Amino acid sequence: MKTLTPTQIPLTDRKWFVIDAQGQTLGRLSTKIATMISGKNRVDFSPHMDNGDYVIVINTKEIVVTGNKEEAKLYRTHSGHMGHLKEVKLSKLRDEKPNKILEHAISGMLPKNRLRQGMMLRLKLVDGTTHSYESQNPTVITL
Repeated sequence: MKTLTPTQIPLTDRKWFVIDAQGQTLGRLSTKIATMISGKNRVDFSPHMDNGDYVIVINTKEIVVTGNKEEAKLYRTHSGHMGHLKEVKLSKLRDEKPNKILEHAISGMLPKNRLRQGMMLRLKLVDGTTHSYESQNPTVITL
């Protein structure tokens, strides 16, 4: 039996999808998006190639979190210098940069290698209900 290895798909063959995040749970939504961006939902998936699709997420401000995470969940950044640890609550980050919440969750689910940056470039996050990618004829997905 012969082992077939898939080849890199051209950029024109990648599909575009639109997902409405209104009322969706953060973790469940981000796992679905991460599998689509990394190409794990495709038949020709190979872990050493970036064969994922484009995903447009609208209404990112309307993402729901369960439990007490709105006030308890913290996003931390550190510059490396003493006393420069910055902590931001989820509720404050939702008001300032609502796209950053979903971007952080999806980025943590992707492989930690050279392919991650290309995968994250195919993620398009939009605050409102309209987006500027109509010319790509994206397919609407309901989760």
